[in-house]
Amino acid sequence: MFWLCDHTFVAPMATESVKTPSGHQSISPSLTMLMAVTCGLVVANIYYNQPLLAEIGRSFKVPESTVSLLATFTQVGYTIGLLFAVPLGDKVERKKLVLAMLAIACVAMLGCAMAPQFEWMLAAGLITGIFSAVPQVLLPMAAQLAGDHERGKVVGKVMSGLLIGILLSRTISGYVGAHFGWRIMFGAGAGIMVILSIALARFLPVSQPTYQGSYASLMRSLVTLAKTLRPLQKSALTGCFMFAAFSVFWTTLVFFLEGAPYFYGSDMVGLFGLIGACGALAAPLAGKSADKRGPQFTINLGILAVFASYILLALGGTYLIVLIIGVIILDIGMQVTHISNQSRIFALLPEARSRINTVYMTSAFIGGSVGSVAGSVAWTSGGWTAVCGTALAFVALGYLAQKIK
Repeated sequence: MFWLCDHTFVAPMATESVKTPSGHQSISPSLTMLMAVTCGLVVANIYYNQPLLAEIGRSFKVPESTVSLLATFTQVGYTIGLLFAVPLGDKVERKKLVLAMLAIACVAMLGCAMAPQFEWMLAAGLITGIFSAVPQVLLPMAAQLAGDHERGKVVGKVMSGLLIGILLSRTISGYVGAHFGWRIMFGAGAGIMVILSIALARFLPVSQPTYQGSYASLMRSLVTLAKTLRPLQKSALTGCFMFAAFSVFWTTLVFFLEGAPYFYGSDMVGLFGLIGACGALAAPLAGKSADKRGPQFTINLGILAVFASYILLALGGTYLIVLIIGVIILDIGMQVTHISNQSRIFALLPEARSRINTVYMTSAFIGGSVGSVAGSVAWTSGGWTAVCGTALAFVALGYLAQKIK
């Protein structure tokens, strides 16, 4: 098993950190790229199902309101992984933790591919979500290896990989589902986990833990951090509401596009992930701006962009060009907000970055799960107008969370 190997040799590309000529600690570009690619390919496991929901529903003969639970279960699983597995990044060696999680995620993806009934699919999706929380182990690791002068930029680059993975996963799965069937997509995802495990076993550096207490005390410390760090509270609440707004859109988009006036199949629905991926280019720029101007400025800018996107989508979503522009602005705004939030929290307590990230990301994915349910309810009860109105309400709450004193 890959995660049991003790690799003492570290290749040049996997140097943990180096000193620049000016004396600053710095992470190597190649290691940053490896982490970014890993984040993108692993987080894609959570989102492959979204363009395929209609096809999966027809395969198992379940209605839209039921099949949308698959997206919710997978995100709930991710939230569980964030809460109970990611904090271990402060207690156990991160490389072994990452490889163990990838192995289980691989098995769960195979379970999705071979699911004989929808209940089996839900269970496999839940497990896939739990053990696909690998990016949230790697992000604090990248922040630790980076120097103070470049932390926002490095987090932005790694996050750009994660965000591109979220968006392109929909494009890829939509195409594969339309031409080869949805089961092939989940089988391919399992194969990707194997390839990643081989690469990471070879190149990911060893990262020694900083926490010496028990697992129980580790988990209790999450509550202490959440209670005592006011910037973390603001970021966690903002992330929760903004990710809810984001999930409202992507959970219901497949149903919107399959009906009038578009009548698109899953392959065309997936292309909207490709459109949104254009916004991932904003990720490194957001990190640089957070380093220079402070994260609060860029957080407010991101919230404003998401609000504007939903106004566009509500008023002109039935026009293709307006829908495309709205998707791009939505993804840019979400990325700017998210990266700026993480830049702010990673500067708080270096020795507790995994736990701080757990508090923040657990809150964000609770919001994502709530947003998926709220989006499905809004679509069933009021169609596209209700979807956009629900998302705008979440954005308003995200803005208000920034006003906490």
